[in-house]
Amino acid sequence: MADATASLDPRTPVVVAVGQVEQRTDDPTRAVEPTALLARAARQAETDSGSRELLATLDTVAVIRILSWRYRDPAALVAAELGISPRRTIETADGGNYPQTMLNRACLEIQAGTADAVLIGGAEAWRTRTSARKAGMAQDWTRQHDTVAPTEAVTNPQDLAHPGEWARKVMMPIEIYPLFENALRAAEGWSIDEHRDRLAQLWSGFSEVAATNPHAWIQQAYSPAELRDPTPANRMVGFPYTKLMNANNAVEQAGCFVVCSVDRARQLAIPTDRWVFPWSGTDAHEHWFVSHRWNLAEAPAIRLAGRAALELAGVGVDDLAHVDVYSCFPSAVQIAAREIGLGTDRPLTVTGGLSFAGGPWNNYVSHSIATMVERLRGDAGSLGLVTANGGFLTKHAFGVYSTTPPPTAFRHVDAQADVDRLPRRELAEVVDGPVTVETSTVVHDRESEPEKAITACRLPDGRRAWGGSTDIDVMKLLVSEETAGRPGHLDPEGTFTFT
Repeated sequence: MADATASLDPRTPVVVAVGQVEQRTDDPTRAVEPTALLARAARQAETDSGSRELLATLDTVAVIRILSWRYRDPAALVAAELGISPRRTIETADGGNYPQTMLNRACLEIQAGTADAVLIGGAEAWRTRTSARKAGMAQDWTRQHDTVAPTEAVTNPQDLAHPGEWARKVMMPIEIYPLFENALRAAEGWSIDEHRDRLAQLWSGFSEVAATNPHAWIQQAYSPAELRDPTPANRMVGFPYTKLMNANNAVEQAGCFVVCSVDRARQLAIPTDRWVFPWSGTDAHEHWFVSHRWNLAEAPAIRLAGRAALELAGVGVDDLAHVDVYSCFPSAVQIAAREIGLGTDRPLTVTGGLSFAGGPWNNYVSHSIATMVERLRGDAGSLGLVTANGGFLTKHAFGVYSTTPPPTAFRHVDAQADVDRLPRRELAEVVDGPVTVETSTVVHDRESEPEKAITACRLPDGRRAWGGSTDIDVMKLLVSEETAGRPGHLDPEGTFTFT
């Protein structure tokens, strides 16, 4: 490695440190708050780097939006906990894409000389907050004054849900991702039983990886049969997903990484066997609202940006030894794998995914990057791909990594212009007339009983409309037969009926 790095441009970005911690107490009074948990992960990252001076030399601390407690400037609290004074603190908006997006941005800043050492990470203590609320306990966590603000706030351009989606109550990930899933089933021509078998097999493989991951929240391998059908411990949520096929946010986890210049890594005498190089990165988002996407079984922004990341790195899917595809729900994995050309007959996670390794809201990808770095260090010279997703398959970021220095300087592309040129559907917010079913799901209660149906429908003119039903016969049909393409009717209140 020393020979391979000797001639590197000193502005080359390199990941030199990773840290992951878990908090597994059932007593809310003993749990530390999220920023303190992230500080623990940062200290672990410093130890991982082999340098006792890494944290003191950070010029930037960027925190991925924390949901289990509202802070005004969480990065400042992390810095204070660590006893450091970075010149810049950053907080992102919501989105699972942001750890990779922020790494892409940090690499460009390091290349340009506007940053030298950047810590990126986040933390959640959702389990503690939930248990404290149930016990009627007030959390004695830090409250910052309303005048406090980070140096920079990275924001989303607009709300993730269209007003017409809000009006029909189509706004929850546990409802929307099953719509993608059932659209994919129809597009592939799978029967309902065959489809559910495939999902169970795929997610069983993810659980097997989590069982070997020391940082996974659930370190247990599940058989396909244990995942496929609802039980009292694994209820049906949004058909066809049982609870264990949903992201698990009831976790206490912090994860972070440090990317710096080769020059800074040399100054700190960080051993080169700690170095992992980002070769390329890309970002893009789909047509922002689900209502406007042309086909709910597809994600063209993943196709364009994901394949661009590989092209920029000069590699193909067969060159990738390690892959972590964002895995909030099985549809996210399958659609991304299909769009990038990975397929689903190879390992698609290094952590075990958000259901088993843990889904700490916006920060999962900090854990996947940290785990990918560890995996690549143990398989020197191999290549890894990390994919990230925020919203409803909305925002995407990608990164290619290796312990081997990149053949060219780090390269980045924003593929948004290519996505924006693609066709989009218009939303008919109020309809009174004939429609055909595009895709659907049935949301279940805590006893696995059907509660409500959600249907994405097409009008004769090609527009999309949202409908719903609480009719038991409609719900039974939607979970027992392929209904995509069947005729129906929407009334002005959004009630769907078959015709």
